[in-house]
Amino acid sequence: MGGGVRALMRRKQVDSERARPAGSSHQLRKELSITQLVAIGVGSTIGAGVYVLVGTVAREHSGPALTLSFLIAGIAAALSAFCYAELASRCPSAGSAYHYSYICVGEGVAWLIGWALILEYTIGGSAVARGISPNLALFFGGPDSLPWILARHEIPWLDVVIDPCAAFLVFLVTGLLCVGIKESSFVQGVVTVLNCFVMLFVIIAGSYIGFQTGWVGYKVAGGFFPYGANGMLAGSATVFFAYIGFDSVASTAEEVKNPQRDLPLGIGTALSICCSLYMLVSVVIVGLVPYFAMDPDTPISSAFARHGMHWAMYVVTTGAVLALCSTLMGSILPQPRILMAMARDGLLPSFFCDVHEKTQVPVKSTILTGICAAALAFFMDVSQLAGMVSVGTLLAFTIVAVSILILRYVPPDEVPLPSSLQASFRLSQENDEEKLRDTLQDEDHEQGTSEISDVVIESVMDPLIEKQLYASKLDETKRRKTAACSIASVCIGVLVLTTSASATFLPFLVRCFVCAFGGLLLLTGLGVLCWIDQDDGRHSFGHSGGFICPFVPLLPVMCILINTYLLINLGGGTWMRVGVWLVMGVFVYIFYGRTHSSLTDVVYVPVAQANEIYGSASSSGFVA
Repeated sequence: MGGGVRALMRRKQVDSERARPAGSSHQLRKELSITQLVAIGVGSTIGAGVYVLVGTVAREHSGPALTLSFLIAGIAAALSAFCYAELASRCPSAGSAYHYSYICVGEGVAWLIGWALILEYTIGGSAVARGISPNLALFFGGPDSLPWILARHEIPWLDVVIDPCAAFLVFLVTGLLCVGIKESSFVQGVVTVLNCFVMLFVIIAGSYIGFQTGWVGYKVAGGFFPYGANGMLAGSATVFFAYIGFDSVASTAEEVKNPQRDLPLGIGTALSICCSLYMLVSVVIVGLVPYFAMDPDTPISSAFARHGMHWAMYVVTTGAVLALCSTLMGSILPQPRILMAMARDGLLPSFFCDVHEKTQVPVKSTILTGICAAALAFFMDVSQLAGMVSVGTLLAFTIVAVSILILRYVPPDEVPLPSSLQASFRLSQENDEEKLRDTLQDEDHEQGTSEISDVVIESVMDPLIEKQLYASKLDETKRRKTAACSIASVCIGVLVLTTSASATFLPFLVRCFVCAFGGLLLLTGLGVLCWIDQDDGRHSFGHSGGFICPFVPLLPVMCILINTYLLINLGGGTWMRVGVWLVMGVFVYIFYGRTHSSLTDVVYVPVAQANEIYGSASSSGFVA
């Protein structure tokens, strides 16, 4: 039992390149610049949802205050983006949230995060591919006007509607991703730019119409907040998921030329562009048509049609198709890198970490990902499973924020030593013990055993020496324990607070009491973290010179609170389906990952000692 708990808590080292030989067959090619990162981030984030969300959220939640809903959701997403930016620049390796949690939290949590992300990207890619064919059919005259070979067909005896067009598009994107990261990011950049031009057309043409007609949507009887502030906040929770996708940038960290500079800029710029476009589109569309008269399915096309611009439907549909294609690429791109990172660590078979010699991308993992996503898109309507995508993302956002707190207050002070260096480590330990024994024996002969004992006792009892040797170490140990308990208090408090606040079936007084208890735990932990000092080891954690997350611990704690609240409110059905997948992952870990992990029987040594061992190994010409 104790060995199983230790296995769940073992952590790998930050510098993953140190653990892999130079010229390893598992290395990815560094090709990406900041412009390509922005293209990946914007392309993965702006999907066809924006062409639908503005109508649904305005009608049901926000009204004309839709723009503020997008702004608040963008700020909430920025909290996670700040955390991602620091960890991505400090630990620029494939794996994204899985990699960060493995370094900061432990193997058990990292496995669950990686397993949840696999589900997220597979279902996300399938759902996006299924949404392309209905939009594409509009160019052929109607919803059912695609050519027979691409059109949807129902298999009566199985009650299944197959979608050849969706499967074909998944295979097309998979082939493009196998060509190389530089080529695929270029194509995604072109598609993203075209989609942005469509959104700019909506903004410019809609503004012209709005100034001509007097912005009738803002002159409704209900005012700017017809559903009140609560409605606006409910709309923010809904449109928050329109910002999911910027984490795809972090998954390509190992392929970035200058990760310390480009990754934070890429994540921040992509999120800023998305937020600006969302807000501008919502300002225009809500002003053209009263919120209660919006078409919930095609709000933008119908808004232009109301003012005589029926041809604009084709422009908007083009934007929706381009957005879906770009999002499809953003959904399939990260998963092979997650699989590769998990296979590198021994948690999955080595098949997944093979990198093609010519293209230097994980071709085998990419092809397998494409086959699974294409099969789902071909046979199954996964729209009812779309909520499972949000679980993986929100879990990743939450654990990344927790990792920031751990990095700042209790960063790992021991690192695993590779098995190839453990022999030299034990030899150096034996040599040190032998030298110490010889020294004590020599002194014993010269001065006598009793004199040595007196000197040792006097030295230990000397208050000045005791203070110099032990006081600082004891204080630091106490500070780390206090910080760890405070982080645990924050996490437990957030979980209790959000769960009780969402448990409407409980009596009012019980909910108030439990909420107060959770809030007390949260505020106590946050207060202690604000009061104590951060760990000096944070300065040497990973690569230096990158982005530093501001307002720690307040910003990560807010991120944990928001994401946990959204997780709790995803619904019982979604959690039951995700629970089945996570239980499957637990069995895979127990029967394969736990015993095949690269950290099995590993020796942990202090960071300073590990650096000395690596330095002596490199000076002697030994390569780990």
